[in-house]
Amino acid sequence: MEEEHARAYEQLEEDIRAAMRAHRGNKSLMSILLNTLLLYPDHPYGFQDIWARAFDPQTKEYVRFLVTTPQNLSEDRLYAKERALIADVREELRQGRRCQVYATYTGERDVTLRLETVLRQAGFRVAVLRSSVATDKREEWYERQLKAGVEVVICHPKLVETGLDLLAFPTLYFYETGYSLHTLRQASRRSWRIGQRHAVRVKFVTYTGTMQETCLRLMGKKMLVALMMEGKFSGEGLQSLDTDEDLMSAMARELVEKAGVGASADQMWRELERERERVLPQPPPMKVEDEDNPVFDLSVTDPVSPPPERASIHLVEPPAGVRVRKKSSPWSTGTEPAVQLSLFG
Repeated sequence: MEEEHARAYEQLEEDIRAAMRAHRGNKSLMSILLNTLLLYPDHPYGFQDIWARAFDPQTKEYVRFLVTTPQNLSEDRLYAKERALIADVREELRQGRRCQVYATYTGERDVTLRLETVLRQAGFRVAVLRSSVATDKREEWYERQLKAGVEVVICHPKLVETGLDLLAFPTLYFYETGYSLHTLRQASRRSWRIGQRHAVRVKFVTYTGTMQETCLRLMGKKMLVALMMEGKFSGEGLQSLDTDEDLMSAMARELVEKAGVGASADQMWRELERERERVLPQPPPMKVEDEDNPVFDLSVTDPVSPPPERASIHLVEPPAGVRVRKKSSPWSTGTEPAVQLSLFG
C-alpha cells in the first residue's frame, strides 16, 4: 500500500475505532464501520460523511452522529493490490490458465466494476457475471463467454457457490472474501471438480496490516475449527481457537482492543496447509529408470500370496451331490411352463 493510501486508511481506522469504543455493543454501528474498513482499501474514492445512530438514554431516542469523513483518493490511478492482481493474472494466462476473480462488494461502490475497468485497460478479455443472470442460465452464460474468448471472469462468490463446474478456470482469486465461511469453501472448489486436468490454484489478495488481513486470518481459524469438527483434521498441536463468537464480533473486538497480535493471515493459512499435508501425506516420488538400459527383475523366490479379500457379496454354489430342496408351490401355473402356456389357449 502506497504511503498516501496507508495514511488515509490509518486515519479512517482510528476514527472508527474511537466511535466503536464510545458506543460498545451497537451492532448496527459495528456492521457499517467494519464494512467500510474492508471496502475502503479496494475503493478509496467516492465516499461521503459516514454517519451512525446511537440511543440517547436521556431523550430515549436514537440520535445521529458523525463518525468520520474518509479521504477520497484519485480514481485514475492503479493501486498496489490492483497492480499485483494484474501481474499475477498475466502470468497465469501466459501458462494457458483462465482466471476467476471473486469480489464481494457489488453495490453502490462496485468493486467488480472497478476490476473490470483496470483489467480491460491491462489488455485482458474480461466479463462480469451479475445477479441479473438467472441461476439456471449461468452455465450457458459461461459457455458463451468461453466461445467469445474471455480470459477472466469477475463475480460475487455467492453467484457460483453451488451448481457450477468452472473447469475452464483453474485459477481462482479471492480479491475479497466476505464473512461467510460456507460461501468461501464452496466457491473455492468450483474448479476442483471431476474432469479437471490442471492443478487448481486458489489465491487470496489482501493489504497487509488492514482489516482485510484480520478477516482472512479469522476465516482461517474458522476453517480449522470446521475441519476438526467434521473429523477431517485431528487438531493435535493446534493452538486454542475461539469458536463462540461470530466473525464480525471477533473483528470488532480485535479492532477496539487493537489485539491483532500473534499469527498473521499467512501463518494461519500455512498452518492449515501443514495440517492438511500431515493428514493427507503426499505419495513418495517415483524412481524413473534409464530408458536406454531398463532393468527388469524377473526372479521370484517366494510365491506371492493373494491379497486379502475385502468385504463384498459372494455367490456360493452348493457342493456336488447335494440336493437342494425346492419349496412346492400351491399354484402349478407358477412353476410349470406347459401349464402357463395353456392359459392362453
